[in-house]
Amino acid sequence: MTETSTDSASASGTAASGTAASASSDSGTAASGTAASPSAAAAPALSRRMVLLLAVACGVAVGNLYFPQAVSPLVASGLGVSADTAAFVVTAAQFGYAVGIFLLVPLGDRVPHRTLITTLFALTGLGLLGASAAPGLPALLGASVLIGVTTVIAPIVAPMAAGLVPPERRGAVTGTLLSGSIGGMLLSRAFGGALGEWLGWRAPYLVTAAVALVIALVLARTLPRTEPPSRGRYPVLLAESVRLLRAEPLLRLSCFYQAAVFGGFQALWTGAALLLTSDTYAAGASAVGVLALVNAGTMLATPTAGRQIDRRGPDVVNAVCTVAVLVAAAVLALAGLGGVTGLVALAAGSLLLDVAMQTGMIANQVRIFALSDEARSRLNTAYMTCAFVGGAAGSSLGALAYTAFGWSGVCGLIAALTLVTVPTAARRARGARADRRGRGGRGTPRPGR
Repeated sequence: MTETSTDSASASGTAASGTAASASSDSGTAASGTAASPSAAAAPALSRRMVLLLAVACGVAVGNLYFPQAVSPLVASGLGVSADTAAFVVTAAQFGYAVGIFLLVPLGDRVPHRTLITTLFALTGLGLLGASAAPGLPALLGASVLIGVTTVIAPIVAPMAAGLVPPERRGAVTGTLLSGSIGGMLLSRAFGGALGEWLGWRAPYLVTAAVALVIALVLARTLPRTEPPSRGRYPVLLAESVRLLRAEPLLRLSCFYQAAVFGGFQALWTGAALLLTSDTYAAGASAVGVLALVNAGTMLATPTAGRQIDRRGPDVVNAVCTVAVLVAAAVLALAGLGGVTGLVALAAGSLLLDVAMQTGMIANQVRIFALSDEARSRLNTAYMTCAFVGGAAGSSLGALAYTAFGWSGVCGLIAALTLVTVPTAARRARGARADRRGRGGRGTPRPGR
């Protein structure tokens, strides 16, 4: 479902790409005490090396949500609970992430980024240490919620990045940062599964705690100092995210798309862990990590996807992603056959779904970041909260669907969640193509209408 600071030329660039759409947001932001966005002269410039460091930081933070998917079967055996019960550790982290997005990401408009990001990394490290020492499932679920709440680094990074690059580069930069997040998502599953089988389910929590604390120290020394764009009080910032969700139809559209597709994505990985460790394949937890590594191709695809969004606009790309998810669900259904055919289908289908989900996320963020210069963190708060509520629901529904109907139930759930977006995606794609033909195919497409 990502903070690169380069130059603050976006204040004028965003006006060119989303002036009309930002009017209502700007008025609400002004009402809440928001100051003008930093000037170009005041904004720190970031080297490519710093952009890469921030991408790594996003990957480390996001990975904390996903390695539990690979170790949940080990948690089940280690704590003496059923596999579908242990899967709620994943749901707890996703739920905590949605809460953290709503409560903490708006602070990106109010608190200097260095202070906010390093503090959250330190708290995440402490939460991971607590999870590693959990004596039973209730304590592990509580620690997982805390980890989810505090590991909301990537949604704080993306709005800052969008404000510090020109509009025509936002897709590419967002794609680069998302590649870091995807890397963390994929590698964390492989790492968690392998290390968990070797040393037990507590070992991944201990190692990721150490990594989070080290990243906190590195960023405390290297992140540039930035001035937050808002002076609004915290309760006003929280209320503003809700107000923006009510006032901005394009924000609601992006939330709708991402909640549906991300719910299917989470259902896939929850179900895949149960399928691979079932009698169909009789594989260990490390098999989930190996499957995740197959999806590393997504890291290469997202920067290209970002450039296509810059060129064609988010509506056309969202429509293509919707079709791709439906095709992925059909391919994934063959994984229930088992054997080599099933494994190939599982790898190909999960890769296609991963690319489609991540590409759709870039398109959605490009759309919402054009709505306002000063309220990007609050816009992203509303968007990411909806996305991860959908993800938490998808993870839980995926476990229930597998228990009730097996692997075919999981694939049916993925298809059903995506089908609800098809009419809207098709209509908007047709409108975007007509708009582009009306302009003779020239210029950057508008983010939406």
